[in-house]
Amino acid sequence: MTALSQKSCEACRVGAPLATQEEIDSFLPQIPAWQIVKVEGVNCLTRTFKFKNFKEALDFTNQVGALAEAEAHHPAILTEWGSVVVSWWTHKIKGLHVNDFIMAAKTDTLLG
Repeated sequence: MTALSQKSCEACRVGAPLATQEEIDSFLPQIPAWQIVKVEGVNCLTRTFKFKNFKEALDFTNQVGALAEAEAHHPAILTEWGSVVVSWWTHKIKGLHVNDFIMAAKTDTLLG
């Protein structure tokens, strides 16, 4: 099986299928620091990253932004002093798609 971080996002359309429970169960072990959190009735993949200061947090935020642009899939990002909260979900289908798990794995690789 190809690692999630080595995959690319596929174009997602309205009506695309949500990730199945079987897919979720197979993906979560590859991104163990991420949690599925329901926000306004929508499941999102969320992780908080910790940093020494605001500059490091902002640098990471910019890296996530560049990754999002490269894959044409965009998260919610909250940047604060010493932390960045990243949440991935697919707006068009109001839930989790395979793309969200791919992007969470790719986000983890930014920590190098």
